[in-house]
Amino acid sequence: MKAHDGVEVLAPVAPEHAHILSAEALSFVAGLERAFRDRRAAILAARVERAARLAAGERPDFLAETANIRAAHWRVAPAPADLDDRRVEITGPAEPKMTINALNSGAKVFMADLEDSLSPGWSNIVTGQATILDAHRRTLSFTSPEGKPYRLGESPATLLVRPRGWHLVERHVLVDGAPVSASLFDFGLFLFHGGRAALERGSGPYLYLPKLESHLEARLWDDVFVAGQDALGVARGSIRATVLIETILAAFEMDEILYQLREHAAGLNAGRWDYIFSIIKKFRTDPAFVLPDRGQVTMAVPFMRAYTQLLVRTCHRRSAHAIGGMSAFIPNRRAPEVTANALARVREDKEREAGDGFDGTWVAHPDLVPVAMEVFDRALGARVNQKDRRRDDVAVGAADLLRMTIPGGRVTEAGVRQNVSVGLQYLDSWLGGTGAAAIFDLMEDAATAEISRSQLWQWRTQAVPLDDGRLVDGTLYAAVRDEELARLGGRQTRHLAEATELLDRLVLGDDFPDFLTLEAYARLD
Repeated sequence: MKAHDGVEVLAPVAPEHAHILSAEALSFVAGLERAFRDRRAAILAARVERAARLAAGERPDFLAETANIRAAHWRVAPAPADLDDRRVEITGPAEPKMTINALNSGAKVFMADLEDSLSPGWSNIVTGQATILDAHRRTLSFTSPEGKPYRLGESPATLLVRPRGWHLVERHVLVDGAPVSASLFDFGLFLFHGGRAALERGSGPYLYLPKLESHLEARLWDDVFVAGQDALGVARGSIRATVLIETILAAFEMDEILYQLREHAAGLNAGRWDYIFSIIKKFRTDPAFVLPDRGQVTMAVPFMRAYTQLLVRTCHRRSAHAIGGMSAFIPNRRAPEVTANALARVREDKEREAGDGFDGTWVAHPDLVPVAMEVFDRALGARVNQKDRRRDDVAVGAADLLRMTIPGGRVTEAGVRQNVSVGLQYLDSWLGGTGAAAIFDLMEDAATAEISRSQLWQWRTQAVPLDDGRLVDGTLYAAVRDEELARLGGRQTRHLAEATELLDRLVLGDDFPDFLTLEAYARLD
């Protein structure tokens, strides 16, 4: 596409999506990029500086300079009517079929994802924006290759959108010769199109914000919201954002994050899988932070209980929603015993969350909506949330968040093997354009794949012993990788060899890329 107003689109735009990338929409995105690109660069530089201090032995703590915010009595803005009952939220990539099924699933909320469950190829990103706009206009439809039609029902769920994180760019769009921030691109197009359409229907531009590491990053988002609303003549406070607490550093700044966003804040979500990945990443060279097999790091272990209960207490002190995390178990309609196990595990997980005071929870599959709904219906009764449960009994200190002890935790060959296989299969799927993949009856996305590859790197570089005495090293990894590739040998995919090369780079490299998506993005169309 020819450059206009300093904006150049480097990829073809299908005629049916030309309205999404109109000159007006791109000019709006460019205005946000120019206004905030320097501050975005500053927060990314601050992340690097903080990571270096952690590597040198610094430990996170609650901030002394913001103690007055934590001690003061303040509340976030009241929730809009269609965002007050959030007892079950379903998530998935912003694709037409998924969006229709999710909006019709009976869940109260659907999060249309442009981040971890969407492989961010150009076509997927633009189609995602068109899908969100059509969903808000209630015109979204889809016909499968077999001819099966999909249409929105009469009472679809409330729609939220998750843009990509601050660390990513959209390389197909240049503003003044440099790639645009993926966060600002996704947010800007959404507000310009879908957000305004939502307001016309009496709803609003509702968001999930991923990967934040500090309240200063939340402040940046809040300033972006104000600028976007003002530029479009949208009333301030129309945007509402739920922040995923999915980094160990953000766990120490929950109050401050809500405070920075208080006019626009809707709540916090326990983004459990990225949270585990964040712990491994930030403390990857410290033996005290070596975690056992991924399957043993459950929500019941002490440091995860501390994090989630602190989240509920923080939210309810501020009249914000506390939303529980994703249970990765999914049903398998061809294997009744697998489905029975998935439903039992999901029920157990959701009962724990409801008992802890969460106002709602996440599921990844429409078949899981009824079991989660039953649990929260029983917990809430006639209420739409349980913000009245203040959880003043919760007392969580820095040591509770940082104590990684898991009684009986072990690193096993089976754990190594699962991480290798998941890494191979997920990267194969992601490079092929699918960002949410069912593997071993679990729904894997970028966050869970990050756990797999980061554990392998950490175990290898620290020569962690398996429960049978062998050490995890490059030779063991390579042997397991070859065996798992042999198991996958019958799969005819275009990307398995490329996925293998990428996983080797992520596991065997001396350095540790902050995100696998940064390494893999250049390989997408």
